[in-house]
Amino acid sequence: LVMGCVVRLDRGFPAVLCEDAVFRAEFSARLTKGGLAGRAESRAAVGDWVCARRPHGHDMGLIEEILPRESDIARWRGGARGERQTLAANVDLVLVVQQLGERPVSCERLARSAVIARDCGADVAVVLTKADRASDDVLARDVAAVREVLGEACPLALTSSAEREDEVGRVSACARALGVPWGVDAVRSLVPEGVVAIVLGESGAGKSTLLNALLGREVLETGAVRAADDMGRHTTVARRMVSLPGAGVIVDEPGLRSLPIVGHERGLAMVFPEVSEAARGCRFRDCTHTHEPGCEVLGRRASGEISSARADAYVALASEMRASAASLDPDVVL
Repeated sequence: LVMGCVVRLDRGFPAVLCEDAVFRAEFSARLTKGGLAGRAESRAAVGDWVCARRPHGHDMGLIEEILPRESDIARWRGGARGERQTLAANVDLVLVVQQLGERPVSCERLARSAVIARDCGADVAVVLTKADRASDDVLARDVAAVREVLGEACPLALTSSAEREDEVGRVSACARALGVPWGVDAVRSLVPEGVVAIVLGESGAGKSTLLNALLGREVLETGAVRAADDMGRHTTVARRMVSLPGAGVIVDEPGLRSLPIVGHERGLAMVFPEVSEAARGCRFRDCTHTHEPGCEVLGRRASGEISSARADAYVALASEMRASAASLDPDVVL
């Protein structure tokens, strides 16, 4: 028996890294008998620590046990009878990646990712890519929007794919003026040795390009940018762990089209503590914080104690969670 970590999941068997080897593994009969293979507790995720048996004379192993997770980055997949899908296990930090451009960054998507991350036991940082595609005014606009919604304490970094010296100089000067760390080293500093991070973002946000830059070589496939919407093409098809030279480990995650918010009320309160605290003072327990008399959130928003952007993000996500909970079948356990 050996202790190992699941470092890759694709269409084949999980790849497990142990002290002296990397090997493919399948689940033992003890885990799969009686139809357990379809249950969440018998599924391995990237980042899971497992106990595996390596029979002599075989090039594969058998996973006998999946150890309890310290954190579980998961999203809801499916409708009323869906289930939680673990994206990665035992992750310390979620790097939420969005590309910059003429269109404003999606602060709603950033807030959504932050709520899921905090609820699942991880910290959050934001990486805005392709800064060379945005003017100085656009950079200032988007950085201010991110800071307003997620707060000044949320780590933020800028990266650029520019190669021309004048463009590199422009972006670096703008980043310094805004007080935002920029470049590959700024991102690497977010993931020091001993830290496991996962990169979350939509397809084409530049995640693989960013990881190649962090690795210092072209390891991960990247796609060309579409002229129609200035987005890169989806290239990552497997979840895998990548060890960064002189830094920690990053889980490369395929682009996610959607991040449903189901059952993440605790994460919502952690990301927006001042709004959550005010909500406890509302006159009605089912207050939606939009029009009701005696709403403490509306009162503090009007007085300037609560940012309008943060209140809007909280109200939108809370409303979605209420609607999602109402649509679930009663026997679905979150």
